Amino acid sequence: MTRQKVKLAFITNDSARKATYKKRKKGLMKKVNELSTLCGIDACAIIYSPYEAQPEIWPNNIGVQHVIARFKRIPEMERSKNMLNQESFIRKQVTKTNEQLKKQMKENREKEMTEVMYQCLTGKGSIENLTLPDLKDLGELVDQTLKDISRRIESLKIVSPNEAAAAAPPLPQAVVGGSSSSMVVDNVSGRDEMQRGTQTTQWFTDWMNNPSEQNLGLGPNRIWPHPFFPDC
Repeated sequence: MTRQKVKLAFITNDSARKATYKKRKKGLMKKVNELSTLCGIDACAIIYSPYEAQPEIWPNNIGVQHVIARFKRIPEMERSKNMLNQESFIRKQVTKTNEQLKKQMKENREKEMTEVMYQCLTGKGSIENLTLPDLKDLGELVDQTLKDISRRIESLKIVSPNEAAAAAPPLPQAVVGGSSSSMVVDNVSGRDEMQRGTQTTQWFTDWMNNPSEQNLGLGPNRIWPHPFFPDC
């Protein structure tokens, strides 16, 4: 059975509050003992309650006095740097919650304006009913979207030579005397494959540098040897 989340609020029922105190006090003492043992630190616990005449302490009087004396030797500025009372703790939590709320409201606003922008682009929406703040936010979103698209286009224009070779169209067949000829070559050794790969790279480089019909072997007086068919 999974443990349910406990609502942090004052328990108004006296008997339930007393039972909860005893159970929580036992668990707190156990946690302090584990923290001191596992991490090798000096720790103590002092608990005052209306149900007992004397405060509950851990580990003992000597241990508590030792920890308190060591704590008092720390400079006051260093001592109070991370100390929180109930009021300061609540204020800190309220500030943190307000920041999270503002962030969430900003994200919701951006999603709302994004939906309006795409509806307008598809012809399903209109800006006639938008208020001035809505139009301002929508204009800022459109400008930011255009900037993102421009940056993406510029990044796509920067292509490395390897990527350009991979994206190049298939190599044309060799043409002799105005008629095309093709051959199917089987049982090619690994050495021939390597040589043809080198010829292909050289052919593609020359074609990129001077893509004229002379270099493609299309001229009436010149035949360029095809890298796949060196005999042509």
